[in-house]
Amino acid sequence: MNSPIIERILELYARRGGQSYGEGVSMNEHALQAGALARRSGAPPDLVVAALLHDIGHLLHDLPEDIAERGIDTGHEMLASAWLSQYFPPEVSEPVRLHVEAKRYLCATEAGYFEGLSDASRLSLKLQGGAFSPERAAFFANRPLADAAIRLRRWDDEAKIVGLATPGFEDFREALETSLKAV
Repeated sequence: MNSPIIERILELYARRGGQSYGEGVSMNEHALQAGALARRSGAPPDLVVAALLHDIGHLLHDLPEDIAERGIDTGHEMLASAWLSQYFPPEVSEPVRLHVEAKRYLCATEAGYFEGLSDASRLSLKLQGGAFSPERAAFFANRPLADAAIRLRRWDDEAKIVGLATPGFEDFREALETSLKAV
């Protein structure tokens, strides 16, 4: 199937995915590593797509690559979720929207999690409001799809290996198509 939205996604990554966002890997490498990790873990197609596209918000705005270093949070997760929700079910868009909150949750509830974050993730955490309070963490834990967002967050954290071989975007076309059909 040649879906216009899938072609648009592939075009976005082809045009802007070579950019870095402070992690030593490009947006393409990060997306493909996260998608591959999700698929390898046996995640359902919707969650594989969420992992693959969780940072697409960085490609949808026209802000510079070093925006976090300038002290600005782009709200990329909200932009991505709003855009994806037009084409994909909540099982894709909600974990994407919640993956930043999942980081804040894990910082508040899991000993050693913060210490394992990359420097860029620590910087963005500060811009995103820091670790949750105990009350906010409890609220997050009870949200629909919070568990999926936490799984996505862990793949996000792992998907920063320079030079790692991954499948290409075309290898995820079937998962993208399956998720689109569910709308």
